[in-house]
Amino acid sequence: MFADQQIKAILQEARTIAVVGLSDKPQRDSYRVAEYLQRQGYRIIPVNPTIECVLGERSYPSLAAVPGPVDIVDIFRRSEEVPPVVAEALEKKPRLIWLQRGVVSPQAAELAAAAGVPLVMDRCLKVEHGRLLG
Repeated sequence: MFADQQIKAILQEARTIAVVGLSDKPQRDSYRVAEYLQRQGYRIIPVNPTIECVLGERSYPSLAAVPGPVDIVDIFRRSEEVPPVVAEALEKKPRLIWLQRGVVSPQAAELAAAAGVPLVMDRCLKVEHGRLLG
């Protein structure tokens, strides 16, 4: 578990957040979280092979297809689907990997720890951003 101050520092310095599993449906949690983060000044990079564009940003079919660096990878996937997504995320060398509320993967945590990348599980990035920086 990472200390609030460590998470806060990364959130303050981050500029780009790749949102894996971002939906183009406004009623979905992934959309609401990404929209909030976009309003806070972050560049949102949608990662979803089934959509072309959301929140005014081009969507990419995978993290590997995202050009350039990513500061934070925010994952909206089922827990059992997370380890390969985290493995792919680590190739982008993010400063932080975030698994949304309800998403838990000890295997993904081990992968991130082995790579020296902080990973937060089972917490909402929107809620924590508001608590730490609001």
